[in-house]
Amino acid sequence: MKRFHVNVRVKNLEESTAFYTALFGTSPTVLKQDYAKWMLEDPRVNFAISFHPENAGIEHLGIQAESPEELNQVYGRLKQAKGAIREEGKCTCCYAKSEKSWITDPQGVDWEAFYTFGESTVYGEGANANATAEAV
Repeated sequence: MKRFHVNVRVKNLEESTAFYTALFGTSPTVLKQDYAKWMLEDPRVNFAISFHPENAGIEHLGIQAESPEELNQVYGRLKQAKGAIREEGKCTCCYAKSEKSWITDPQGVDWEAFYTFGESTVYGEGANANATAEAV
């Protein structure tokens, strides 16, 4: 089963973590100095916030696959959406090891399709990770 993913840029991580912990009724699954993530089952969503005081708001949306086979299905849907696909491949992002591709919707919102297969001790090492690394 796939999981909906949302990442919101926030101005104050501590304040936002407290807000979303209360809203979801549970503590984050991952909590770092610049990042928090809730892997919720009800509603089934991977909800994350990352510290970006200069540019708060929606970071991106996505669909998280639970297997490489599901990722291939989602990737097929990206092709049907008829946008420019940016294949990131295997990467480290959001304290996780993943394989992912990106597409931008007609409104300019970035969407990622990804499969996570491990954890990491760093926020990221790819092109999409440098903004947070600079902010810390």
